[in-house]
Amino acid sequence: MLFINIIFLGIIFLILFDLCLKNLPKSNLFLLPLDYKIKRKESFYEIIIDLKIINKSKEKETMIPNLNLELDFFKSKGNKCLKNLNYEENIYILEGSSEKNINNYWPTTIIKSNSEIIIKIIYKFKNNDLRNKIKYLWLKVFWENYGHFGLTKKKDCFLVNLDRHKQKESELIKIPLNENFEALAIKTDLLGGFDNAVDTVIDYCKDVVKPNDILTIGESPLAIMQNRYTSPENIEYNFFTKLLCYFFHPTSSLATACGMQLLINKIGITRVTISLIIGLFFKLIGIKGVFYRLTGAESSLIDDISGTVTPYDKSIVMGPINSKLFCAEVSKYLKIDVAVVDVNDLGKVKVLASSNASLNKILKKNLKVNPAGNGDEKTPIVLIRNKK
Repeated sequence: MLFINIIFLGIIFLILFDLCLKNLPKSNLFLLPLDYKIKRKESFYEIIIDLKIINKSKEKETMIPNLNLELDFFKSKGNKCLKNLNYEENIYILEGSSEKNINNYWPTTIIKSNSEIIIKIIYKFKNNDLRNKIKYLWLKVFWENYGHFGLTKKKDCFLVNLDRHKQKESELIKIPLNENFEALAIKTDLLGGFDNAVDTVIDYCKDVVKPNDILTIGESPLAIMQNRYTSPENIEYNFFTKLLCYFFHPTSSLATACGMQLLINKIGITRVTISLIIGLFFKLIGIKGVFYRLTGAESSLIDDISGTVTPYDKSIVMGPINSKLFCAEVSKYLKIDVAVVDVNDLGKVKVLASSNASLNKILKKNLKVNPAGNGDEKTPIVLIRNKK
């Protein structure tokens, strides 16, 4: 009886702790990528980047005391990082029809509830051969949120591809699978939050697909295009989170406080703790994977830092959202079946969503060799083609 009372009190404590965490005051400001343009002038390149800051709070206004930018530069081959390019930076705040140049000093800016502002960033590069030097900009935004929750520091990063608007032919890598099927891995540029997921996949595939092909895309590249990645600096964790992550294998994305906290933010600490206790019990009797079944797909889709390609190797990538809708939209345009998959080099294949569930068995059989690769291949899209 005493043991049952202890368990009952423990569950009550977890539920109350969950409610406290969910109702703690926090910032509801979000920084989102909109678009960017690249213009070639007589003696310089001009890159115009538009971002949006939105306040999703229904009643609380929030201030931004500081916002600063930093750039990293990457070549395409091997994503080699370069430094010290000569450029000029200008930031504008757009509210309604007004546009204000902040002149290198960010004024404390108030974002009212249910409102937004646009940030326009203009870089002028004095290098005539800029595109020969670099291919990608990695824009890092360091900004502060101040309000009823106190002061919160955030960091958001966005990829700018200087070749995004170039017309190019799709590069295919043919991979034999078996006597009936072959895989065609489609090489892409590095993808990012500025890339619309549906439009990007259609652009890469519209000229190469054939009837009865099955198009697959990895869950991480899709999540990145949906802006579903974050810097560890943005995650607030506590002692209990650090305690829970101790029970996972060191290579697991839940073995760090930040990875674990993302899962807790999604499903709650009560469900995570109870699932862990049940999972440990079943593990003792030789049954593995129970924790992941109880916590759902989100727990196995978190990729901690170093889990994906440069420069996202310093970000935590979460699972994609609206995968079923994505499959339906791409399938409707290309007139083939589409699936979002999670595949690794150990032969494990998960079909997260598909436009035709009857093909899931074919996918699980043919994707075991992981034709997309598990490194820096830049082949997130794979077509499964019937050779007959």
